[in-house]
Amino acid sequence: MSSSQRRYMGLEVPHGFPSQIPEQTVQLPPVWVLVVAFVFLCGAGLFWCYMALVLFAPVPREPRRSEKQYTTVLPNGQRSEPKELPCWMDKWVAEKELSKKRTAGKRRQTLADIPIEQAEVFMSVVVPAYNEEDRLTGMLEEAVDYLQQEYGDAPDTQTPDAASKSGKEREKGWEILLVSDGSTDKTVEKALHFAKEHQLSQHRKSVSGPWKDHLKHEARIPNGSIRVIELEANRGKGGAVTHGMRHARGQYVVFADADGASRFSDLGALVEGCKKVQDERGRGVAIGSRAHLVGSEAVVKRSKLRNFLMHSFHLLLRLMTPPATASIADTQCGFKLFSRPALPYIIPYMHSEGWIFDVEMLMLAESGRIPMTEVAIGWKEVGGIQQTKIS
Repeated sequence: MSSSQRRYMGLEVPHGFPSQIPEQTVQLPPVWVLVVAFVFLCGAGLFWCYMALVLFAPVPREPRRSEKQYTTVLPNGQRSEPKELPCWMDKWVAEKELSKKRTAGKRRQTLADIPIEQAEVFMSVVVPAYNEEDRLTGMLEEAVDYLQQEYGDAPDTQTPDAASKSGKEREKGWEILLVSDGSTDKTVEKALHFAKEHQLSQHRKSVSGPWKDHLKHEARIPNGSIRVIELEANRGKGGAVTHGMRHARGQYVVFADADGASRFSDLGALVEGCKKVQDERGRGVAIGSRAHLVGSEAVVKRSKLRNFLMHSFHLLLRLMTPPATASIADTQCGFKLFSRPALPYIIPYMHSEGWIFDVEMLMLAESGRIPMTEVAIGWKEVGGIQQTKIS
């Protein structure tokens, strides 16, 4: 084999002319320069993320005049004229602005310095409802059954010794704030008819709820304990819940879905869970959780697409939310309890009015360093006709 053939087949590497270009050593910048550059890029990324949130975050519309009123049933069974809703948030915001003027920027103001209006009842239940005439009654039956047994009538807060009563004696009184989210059916009429029957003790026939059968309430419920708020236009579940919580009078405020899918008698477990984690200011959040039901019949029966979307959503939350919120196994259960001192750290800052509002609430609670706990509750699919509206 000739030398040219050997070179062609790669068996021999010819020697060329030496390069005349001098070799240069590439020097990397010092480590501290790389660290500074990395921190700068991260800071810039966070800044632009913040700017995007400021620019594109939804801005909830202001409540309209009629939406700051409620309707209830009078002692004689007649439907009341629209009445003004008490609003702790309006008073709290006014006090916050007044406090700013008093300090004139001399010291940094904290939310802890601004008191919230004192509670009038122990438990407020906010029920968002959009065209729920077919499923509402069963949920209200079970809610009223539990609330009246556990909390009964509200104590007289005007008596001089009201503040000195024992803890159990103070845990009295309840209200239901049903927020009709622009309903076009008979949701409002059903709620007021239910209130009339139970206030006048005319409810003689037994009714079955989602969880209990043959409920029959012969005792009267307190007058005006069910208040109906009508939103002029649909805002979405988050908007309806937030609106109701602005006007809650309770020491604890829970929101519950109108279909009764969450077992209402588990409210006591939420209260106990919240009390266990409350901080020295009395702030706490208890989150009803269905995580223990994963793999059970209640979840397996759902469509594969729905379960896939559920797991995908939870994965995104773990990647995109701060640690405390990311560690919550079930953020979307419609059964969450808030202590009254926690409300000013969450409700005034809410933006989302759609289905994702739960996550925003939990992130606001985390940013305010409010203790949170998950509590296992009963839950099941509830059938019935419901008209849905995308918000």
